[in-house]
Amino acid sequence: MTAAPAIQLSRVSRVYSGSVSTVALKDLDLSVEAGGFVAVMGPSGSGKSTLLQLIGLLDAPSSGSVTVFGVDAASLSDRDASEFRARHIGFVFQAFHLLHSRTVLDNVLLPLKYSGVSSRGERDRRAIECLAQVGLADRSRSLPSELSGGEQQRVAIARALATGPSLLLCDEPTGNLDAETTERVLDVIDRIREWREVTVLVVTHDEHVSQRADRVIRLAARTQGQ
Repeated sequence: MTAAPAIQLSRVSRVYSGSVSTVALKDLDLSVEAGGFVAVMGPSGSGKSTLLQLIGLLDAPSSGSVTVFGVDAASLSDRDASEFRARHIGFVFQAFHLLHSRTVLDNVLLPLKYSGVSSRGERDRRAIECLAQVGLADRSRSLPSELSGGEQQRVAIARALATGPSLLLCDEPTGNLDAETTERVLDVIDRIREWREVTVLVVTHDEHVSQRADRVIRLAARTQGQ
């Protein structure tokens, strides 16, 4: 029996209204199996970031359906969508978005606080475990400014994993990294997939990333009014 896909998009379009309508996505069908590593590539304006926002339930399609882990996004209220993201989806961005006045540990602890893990001991245990999985448990008391760019991105990955998501959405996660550091970050993602069976979807321009993915989806650029 075939398992249900982690992500299912059916004839999804997203049109932004203005003086001239902009079609970001048109009639897109997409299915991603649980545990897969998918790279999404394409030129600027092809809808890569829009696709990530739709799957992450940060935006809604103009038409079509988005289903994540069997849940139809259209059936969720704003509050339900926020709670679903907190439980099931982790986000990693090109800019690390770390709080530079707080330690590495404090940065990873933040989503655990907001997700309702009341015990400080439990939050610390889970945060240290996530840092260990990205190879940075020994830097938990450091400030982000004391880390390299690759180490900061690994902290961002640990933070995204802290709540135990089933889906990791990454928007150009290696865009600020050199080739060697990119490979190290991708090694971390591979280990996480093996340990946690996390589904990974990465928006990227980096061929190094696409070569490591199980599957590459290439989006074509669209023009205004198209």
